[in-house]
Amino acid sequence: MAYKTDIQIAREATKLPIQEIGAKLGISSDDLLPYGHDKAKVSQEFINSVQDREDGKLILVTAINPTPAGEGKTTTTVGLGDGLNRIGKNACVCIREASLGPNFGMKGGAAGGGYAQVIPMEEMNLHFTGDFHAITSAHSLLSAMIDNHIYWGNSLEIDTRRVVWRRVVDMNDRALRQITASLGGVSNGFPRETGFDITVASEVMAILCLSNDLQDLQKRLGDMIVAYRRDRTPVFARDIKADGAMTVLLKDAMQPNIVQTLENNPAFVHGGPFANIAHGCNSVIATTTALKLADYVVTEAGFGADLGAEKFMNIKCRKAGLAPSVVVCVATVRAMKMNGGVAKADLGPENVAAVQAGCPNLGRHIENLKSFGVPVVVAINHFVTDTDAEVQAIKDFVSEQGAEAILSRHWELGSEGSADLAKRVAEIADADVANFAPIYPDEMSLADKIQTVCKRIYRADEALMDQKIRDQLKQWEDQGYGHLPVCMAKTQYSFSTDPTLRGAPTGHSVPVREVRLSAGAGFVVAVCGEIMTMPGLPRVPSAENIMLNDKGEVEGLF
Repeated sequence: MAYKTDIQIAREATKLPIQEIGAKLGISSDDLLPYGHDKAKVSQEFINSVQDREDGKLILVTAINPTPAGEGKTTTTVGLGDGLNRIGKNACVCIREASLGPNFGMKGGAAGGGYAQVIPMEEMNLHFTGDFHAITSAHSLLSAMIDNHIYWGNSLEIDTRRVVWRRVVDMNDRALRQITASLGGVSNGFPRETGFDITVASEVMAILCLSNDLQDLQKRLGDMIVAYRRDRTPVFARDIKADGAMTVLLKDAMQPNIVQTLENNPAFVHGGPFANIAHGCNSVIATTTALKLADYVVTEAGFGADLGAEKFMNIKCRKAGLAPSVVVCVATVRAMKMNGGVAKADLGPENVAAVQAGCPNLGRHIENLKSFGVPVVVAINHFVTDTDAEVQAIKDFVSEQGAEAILSRHWELGSEGSADLAKRVAEIADADVANFAPIYPDEMSLADKIQTVCKRIYRADEALMDQKIRDQLKQWEDQGYGHLPVCMAKTQYSFSTDPTLRGAPTGHSVPVREVRLSAGAGFVVAVCGEIMTMPGLPRVPSAENIMLNDKGEVEGLF
């Protein structure tokens, strides 16, 4: 049987005007700022007006470690949101915006798949409402103002060897990882080494996603450390006088975007920090607004639960005062087989033994998620090649872990296929059995926070930090940053820092290569192993297959 591509399904969808979607959440057309007919931003005035309402139930969707076989976390998030609406609940979806880098690189689009998608698919995966361009522009303005300040006399006495603010572009471009700037003579400034990160790794992105309003945004932007003087005292963005203009550039980007699912249910799509090199969740303002407007809010955290869910709990929930009622961990038969040692080319035939061999990866994620005090449901995202015996093997394993696994066929059937999952998730959320708490307290030392995540989540023997890194962490503590949470930058493919080590490895250590203080966002980044803050394109990038057809429609996005 030939299945339609995601983009074919999205293009055939019957979209409602965005005003009708807003009305489902009680947002009047006057409070929507339309971008065309099918997407809009929600005004800050409206958001302010609903703050006295009670919050709905927050449902987090996360997953096992990603494999080339695919897991379908966003698809499950959308499918579960549609399923909740199908069974009569007032539910809303909150997901991240897509970065152009992965879209044209290896990953492709990020709007779900099959019959569980958010639309308009093409616009969401390309320029959307311009939020990422605004973030890139605000970041670039600060970069320009730092070098301009140095050029015009450097009254702040910045040590040009210690400018820590790098540049960004929303593209995978390994050639820009390390560059020399200001070459070409006196008129171009003072040559120095710098580099580019991808926009989604920018501290500006993290700040946008963690800020409550424009005032909070400007304060956080001003708090960013951009350089150090020769005496090692920090220079802040507010010292460069960049925070006001950056806030102006981000004024519209700060407002959440509302779109719709294939089944015309409301979805907020806002913000997009990477989950392996940033905190990997959609914006606080979108999530908190959705909780005021819907009884159930389904959101996702990037990559596997060891990255996205850990940061959702320890960073986003801590900062925003959120508490999930239930966590859904997505797994697939195909991914279990890969974790069990089967090559991607051999995933088709039934192999129950390989499924069982791969289940320890899922088991560890279940244990980790439960350690936050939140009930866990496993969603088995169904593929048409799955056999009953393979699905049953996962269900049996999960039952042994004290959790429940439910087969969900949203990719193929939309909300009809996710109704069983939605019923169970709603029951657990309504039972109010969660007793959520982050896994480390604010007052723990930064080094111990890093050790805690490495030992309790990654099951490493230890985090390896040399004296230089320990001294840096101690210095930040002395400067008043010791209360901040840690954001672990690590490969998404394994619990370890070795991306080829699948399953549930033990006996490994986590080397911390460097630490970075994101004083505005409010966390300390620990860069582990070989992780890159500027990805490269694969040998055959998705961009090679993206083009316009004879009708002027986009082809190749998926």
